[in-house]
Amino acid sequence: MRKMGKSSDIRAAVIDDLTFDPDVNASDIRVAEMNGDVVLTGSVPSYPQYVQAAAVAARAAGVRCVRNDLQVALPPGDHRDDLTLAAMASDALTLDGAVPEEVEVTAKDGDITLTGSVRTGTEREAAEVMVAELTGIRRVRNDIQIRGLEQA
Repeated sequence: MRKMGKSSDIRAAVIDDLTFDPDVNASDIRVAEMNGDVVLTGSVPSYPQYVQAAAVAARAAGVRCVRNDLQVALPPGDHRDDLTLAAMASDALTLDGAVPEEVEVTAKDGDITLTGSVRTGTEREAAEVMVAELTGIRRVRNDIQIRGLEQA
């Protein structure tokens, strides 16, 4: 059993967890660690893997915090132009009615920005989840405000 106090042990645990996670292609991920603070660099082929890599690293024994500096390097067939990506994201948000129509989507070079307002934090989170899995997304910025909290 590995003792998780040394930096090399923490780094090794993060690398092992990333390597064996079925939802992360860790072949281009580099891990640096100092005093329990982990930095992920390199690239993954999708936004869901970007999110999952940080979650996996955060669960490793001895990790205090994770800075996710990974880049999403989309495979050639996964690129979408801005208009197509924004339309796909807007469609995803309106399909089941879980997110109010006040939420707007913009896209630039694979980066999606969500703006507008919702009633609850659950609606805010749902909006991000609904677009995160779309092909062609490199990053999601959730600037949605929760009504009543924007003045706080």
